[in-house]
Order: sequence, then structure tokens, then C-alpha cells
Amino acid sequence: MKNLIIILLGLGVLVPAMAQAADETPYISLFDGTPQASDKKEKVKETEEDKKEGIFSFLNFSFSKEKAIETITSSNQTLSEIERLTQQAKAGDVNAMLTLGYSYLYGDNGVKVDYDKAFEYYAQAAMKNDNVGLNNLGSLYYSGIGIKRSIPKAAVLFEKAANLGNTEAAVNLAFILITGNGVKEDSAQAMDLFEKAAKEGNPTASFMIGYAYYSGKLRPKDYAKAFPLIRVAAQNNYDEAQYVLAQMYLNGWGVPQNYNNAVKYLHQAAGQGNVPAMLELGNIYALGEKYTKDLASAHILFNLAAVRGANNAVEKRDMIEQKLKMNELLQAQTEAENFKEKPSELTSYIKKTFGPNIKSYIDKAGI
Repeated sequence: MKNLIIILLGLGVLVPAMAQAADETPYISLFDGTPQASDKKEKVKETEEDKKEGIFSFLNFSFSKEKAIETITSSNQTLSEIERLTQQAKAGDVNAMLTLGYSYLYGDNGVKVDYDKAFEYYAQAAMKNDNVGLNNLGSLYYSGIGIKRSIPKAAVLFEKAANLGNTEAAVNLAFILITGNGVKEDSAQAMDLFEKAAKEGNPTASFMIGYAYYSGKLRPKDYAKAFPLIRVAAQNNYDEAQYVLAQMYLNGWGVPQNYNNAVKYLHQAAGQGNVPAMLELGNIYALGEKYTKDLASAHILFNLAAVRGANNAVEKRDMIEQKLKMNELLQAQTEAENFKEKPSELTSYIKKTFGPNIKSYIDKAGI
């Protein structure tokens, strides 16, 4: 049963192309004509400077243990289980290779973290043209975990995995191409990859291609095409998609105006900590033109946005304060102080993997 273990690693927060990228040839072949990867592993420790540049921590990978390891039935594994998996991997079992790669990457199932071994087992799976192994190995190359960092080599691996049907790898490659991070920028190919992955139901890709149609950049402006694509990501609880979808409902762009739906999606985005959604929803409650007026809720939202540094939020909060009764004000302040933003799994994954504002990759493309 091939690919029982589904492990999809992300890229980490994309950063501007590194200085050495210009010295590397984009799309270096790792496997063509060779039985093994051409480069020897080089153990590289993540430096504090790397962290400042935005290289993701391996702790931020988005997959869950339950999805990643289906071949292991107990969470309390012994070393003998690792030994068994090691023997299976030696015999060519790809699932065992992927499980071992995961185990050594995270220090799971009774073993200590060992990036060299994690790299070794993902490389073995990749050499068998397993699309999960290729994608994961690409992520290690991108991040410099267990190997010297090389974005061009990561791009090769993501491309191979994408060609074998791995939609996460297609999205990873698309983000590299749209930024020109370590390879030649190719926004057109990036959008084609997003479109292909969106057709397979990938919510990140759906948002990117949908936002292109919404903004009129890299795709002709077409709200009718944008709406269902952005809605896919919004219904998968991506906060930016929820905010953009709310704008479409408010203005009747690509969908009939529906203030109830607009407020619903703004609530969902604000609950995840989305500051523009807090401000938009606060304005709606304060004015009472498109929804029932609710000054206490407006005060809470402006108060939360002010703490997060939003422009004019303090002024709006203080204006609302003058219109509230003392007991209403105190209750609103208490609710704001007790608020805990709860980003969804998808929102957390996208922000940790691709950055806090993926719309900007389309907004800035070609500039």
C-alpha cells in the first residue's frame, strides 16, 4: 500500500533571494543519469542570523502525527520498532523510509533528533520517485536542515514531486517562482501551478489564483471567477480569504450583496486575529448602516486592533468610549482583555510557511 504515510512539508517563510543564489544554476539536476544524489550531505547548524532571515523551524511543519504516520499504531514505540522499520527501509519499503525520516526529524518514536538521518531516509524515498519523499527532501534543501541550503535544488525536487501529482509541492514551487527566490522569477508559471493545484482542491492555491482574478494582477480582473476560488479558502478557515470574501459580499463583487454573510466572514477572520477584519467589522458596528448598530462590539474590535498597532484604531476606540455607558464600557474592556485569537490550522500553516501576507506576492509581481 504505497504512500500510507502522508507527510507534506512546507517551505518556511519565504525570504528575499540570498546572495549566493546568483552563483547557483537554477534547476540543477540531482538525479538525472546518476543512481544517487550528486552532493554529499553537509551538516549545517541553523544560526541566529538564519532565524532572522525567516528560515522556518522544523517545529512549524504543518502536518499532524496522525496523518503522517499511519503505519505505527502505538504512540509509545520502542527502539525495536525503529529497528524493524530500518530493516524494512533497507529492503526498499518507501513507507518505512518516510516514517523514519519523520521520526528522526522530530525525535519521535524513541529516537533522538538526527537531521542527517532524516535527510538520508527522505533521500532514499525520493530516489524511488516517491512524490512525498521528493517534496519533503525539497523542504529540507530549502531550509538547510541536514544539508547545505540550496533553493535551486529544492525547486528541482518540488518540480519532480509536482509532476508526480503532489499538489503541496506544486504550491511550494509556485511560491519560489513568483518571488524569484533562488531561481529565475516566472510569475506566469507560478500562476499555472497555482491554478492546477486549485483544481485539485488545494485551498492555498485556490486563494492565490482567486486573488489574482480579484486584483486583476497576473490574471484579468474577473470577480465571477475570483469568488468561488476565494470561497474555497475561506471555507477552509484561511483568515485572509475570509476578509476578502467579506469585501466581495459587502460590495456585491462576483456575488449578490449580502451583509449577513459579510459580517459572518469578518467575524471569523477577526476571531483569528486578522486586524483589517477587526477594523472593518468595527466600522460596520459603529455606523449601523449595513448591519445592526452595536457600539460595545465596535469598541471591543477597535480596542483589539489598537493593541495590534492598527492606524486610527485608538482614535476610533476613544470616540466610541464617549458614547457608552460606564457599565457597557467596563464590560467591553473586559471582553477585549479576555479575547484570545484562535488562528485555524490553515491560517497558521500559511503564515508560518509562506509568510503573513501572501497577497503581496501577487500585488508586487512584476514591479
